[in-house]
Order: sequence, then structure tokens, then C-alpha cells
Amino acid sequence: MSSGKPAFNAGHERLHLNLAKLKSHGHKFEIVVHPDQAIAFKQGAAIDIKDILYAEKIFFDAQKGLVAGETELMAALGTKDTLKAAAEIIKNGEIQLTAEYRDKLREEKYNKIVYLIRRNAIDPRTSLPHPEQRIRLAMDEAKVKIDEFRNADDQVQDVVKEIRTVLPLKFEIIELEVIISPQYAPKSFHALKSFGKILKETWQNDGSLKCHVEMPAGLQQEFYDAINKVTHGSVQSKVVGSR
Repeated sequence: MSSGKPAFNAGHERLHLNLAKLKSHGHKFEIVVHPDQAIAFKQGAAIDIKDILYAEKIFFDAQKGLVAGETELMAALGTKDTLKAAAEIIKNGEIQLTAEYRDKLREEKYNKIVYLIRRNAIDPRTSLPHPEQRIRLAMDEAKVKIDEFRNADDQVQDVVKEIRTVLPLKFEIIELEVIISPQYAPKSFHALKSFGKILKETWQNDGSLKCHVEMPAGLQQEFYDAINKVTHGSVQSKVVGSR
């Protein structure tokens, strides 16, 4: 039986709560969660269940503050332990988010997808990355729908298929040969590694550095800007391969 004790002082206003819900054995069980942690936990992250729960209680109705009874928990979830029951609800139930939080998640995924396209793709007509605003306009024109629950990386290819009808895209990995003068070679190494994979490196007798770096083609101009800044222009670079 429900204890009937309210856990939230809702008054006459409806609270905006992020919930995880599970229906079982004729009852609906709810917990109030911190959404970032709950989503990560559901996707397999090792997170302490206490860090997920807003309140360590299982509800029949969180809005009304109606707490579920131990009898119903045992029958439906096989445990009276609140934390174990909460874990089952998150893993096997549905995470229900407020509209505000859904909008926040969707915007974050949208921005990450724009970044990934700009970073990894180029315009095949110019061999240059598309400006961020052009990618956003293409996504709007193609009426791209972003799934707030899926990782941005998992959605990129689907988005690319949709916007290719309005924006030419080519995904390419390039190999650059870079030669940096002796006075800037040591402090430039970190910048080189941050842009891609160093395939080979050779320190010349005069102290200069010659290396081959592999990176997404969309990073090429950004790389040139960064390495020229570090070396004050004392660098030579050219594309020696692509795939």
C-alpha cells in the first residue's frame, strides 16, 4: 500500500520534474532524477545511483508526492531497497524530461553535429570546409530532426545524408608534410599532435622538425592558422596524400 506521504510541497502548482518511469504489475513507479546522470546511467555509465536521484524515494505519483509502498515494490521489482528499485526503473523504464531540458539537450546535440561536419567534411568544389553558418542553414533547409537521446557522433551520417541534397560534402583524410624551423620545433610538437595523428617524425641535424601529420580535411585551414601562429610563419607544409 502507498504510504500517502507527500515528498514535495507542490501546493496548487504543477512542478516541472525530470522523471524516470516504469509500469509493472498494475502500478506506475516514478523517481525524480538529475537528467544528465540518469541518461548516462541508462547508457551504461558507472554512476552512483545516489548521485542520480533528486530524492531517495519511489513514487506512484511524484507530482502528488505519493510514495510507493514496500509491498508493491517487492511484487513488481523484486526488492524493497529504494536504490536497487531506482536502478531498475532507470534501466528498464522511460526517462521523461521537461520541455526545457529536452530543448537544451537538442541544442547541444545540434551544435556538436555542426562542429563534427565542419571538422571532418569539405566542399568538394573548393576543397575547403564549409562555414558553420552554411551548415546550419542547410540543416534548417533540409528540416533535419535531432534526436536528443542519441549521441551526436551516431547521428552525423544521418544528418549528412539529409543535407547533401542542398550542400555538397566530401569526407576526406589528408596527410600533410610539415617542416618547422629549429627555434620553434620543440614548442610546436603539442600543436601538431592536437590536430591529428603524427605518422612519422624526423629531427634534422640543424634542429628542425620534419613530420607527417594525418587529419580530417576540414581542419586544414585551422591547422595552418594555428601552426603559423606558434611558429611566427617559420613553417613549410604541403599535402602529400589523401584518402
